[in-house]
Amino acid sequence: MVRAATELLARGGRNAVTTRAVSAAAGVQPPTIYRHFGDMHGLLDVAARETLAVHVREQATRALTNDPVEDLRRGWDLHIAFGLAHPDAFALLYSASSVDASTSVIHEGVAVLQGFVARMAEAGRLRVDVAHATDLIHAAGTGVTLTLAATPPEERDPRLSETMREAILTAITVPASAEVPNGETDAERIAVHAVALRALLAETPSVLSPAERQLLSDWLDRLATARNHA
Repeated sequence: MVRAATELLARGGRNAVTTRAVSAAAGVQPPTIYRHFGDMHGLLDVAARETLAVHVREQATRALTNDPVEDLRRGWDLHIAFGLAHPDAFALLYSASSVDASTSVIHEGVAVLQGFVARMAEAGRLRVDVAHATDLIHAAGTGVTLTLAATPPEERDPRLSETMREAILTAITVPASAEVPNGETDAERIAVHAVALRALLAETPSVLSPAERQLLSDWLDRLATARNHA
């Protein structure tokens, strides 16, 4: 039933996921649907979550390059494309009535995104901490997707996604060049390295005792935010 609903949702949107259509596609009687899912809205929620789960698995297993910032760009573009290819599923996931039930699969997607962001930090390309950067990217990507999906295709601004993506990357990353950008302070340079070391320590927790790791993490967090008070 979930597979039938997912396929109908992908092909025809939420209006295509009717009791009759799902029953026929799954080879079950209508009461079976209500016995398992309560109502059609419950089945729609599950179908939307499965649609996102497939996308998250694909993102988690795609081949990466040696440029983590470019990998993030590609991930952003793939995520926006997914949302526009499945606008009804995406809207269901983030609707007020469904977001609580969707929390688990949304968190799985955010965890994959955080992995991409952590790679940028480990490469010394991140100027803010991993959690903050992840939240910014997720919020911006969600907003862009919902905005574009709600706009008729012929009226969409083709520059919107790229402009938002590059604005976020400009705000959270530093240039790949070893040269110090004009105007960058000592505190800002220290913050970049503190963010990088924080991310690397998260990948290798056994090099320090729990107490040492906690103390160093506190120091690194202070250094990572010191530029805001410089």
